Amino acid sequence: MIKLKTKAEIDILREGGRRLATILEELSKKVAPEVKTVDLDTEARRLIALGGDEPAFLNYRPHGARLAYPAALCVSVNDEIVHGIPSQYELREGDLVTLDCGIVHKGLFTDSAITVPVGKVSAEALTLIEHTKKSLEIGIQQAVVGATTGDIGFAIEKYIKQFNYGVVRDLSGHGVGYAVHEDPQVPNFGKTGSGDKLEAGLVIAIEPMITLGSHQTELLDDEFTFVTKDKSLCAHFEHTIAVTDQGPIILTNI
Repeated sequence: MIKLKTKAEIDILREGGRRLATILEELSKKVAPEVKTVDLDTEARRLIALGGDEPAFLNYRPHGARLAYPAALCVSVNDEIVHGIPSQYELREGDLVTLDCGIVHKGLFTDSAITVPVGKVSAEALTLIEHTKKSLEIGIQQAVVGATTGDIGFAIEKYIKQFNYGVVRDLSGHGVGYAVHEDPQVPNFGKTGSGDKLEAGLVIAIEPMITLGSHQTELLDDEFTFVTKDKSLCAHFEHTIAVTDQGPIILTNI
């Protein structure tokens, strides 16, 4: 069931989103060779607590999942698409790392992700980051009253197809605000006019996940980390946005 947010709730989400964007920016500055991914999670917890907020992902149990997620930050490296669990892994020069985080501010949830290069990376990897980030911008432009979730997915897929990248289909964006995941689903592919209609007050997370190879995925034995089946690099960007009569508002901006 889709639950629309009030103007007052969107104002709270905007403040929570600003805090989350600031946290991700600070975390991105700490991404460097030899940094352990678990240390990034420790820093995320510190920054969230410093603002008086709560981590949205820590101990979150997705519907149907056997386990609860054990960290505040998802850290996905190279062929890991989403939900990578922080560990003793030390980042290496040339890695791509996605930082995906959510916070709870005054009882409301925001969600955002960025992909960051570790040191000097290949031109191919930098271009993947650039195009994935641009595809998010294009998807957000479609989030207007009267459009549909299919319009968002179609626009993202149309842009990405020209580069022969893979658009991950097994995972999607989603509603957010009262919980980490809400209706509707917001796929990164689709047909214009399909899916759920967008109304003023709808808050969604749009999050293209784009690969250098196939769109096919696998779930690792940890039951959280999705990877590309062909081990190709992946980039992932995400914003929480509000659909309004004045157009889409990005809530997870500084």
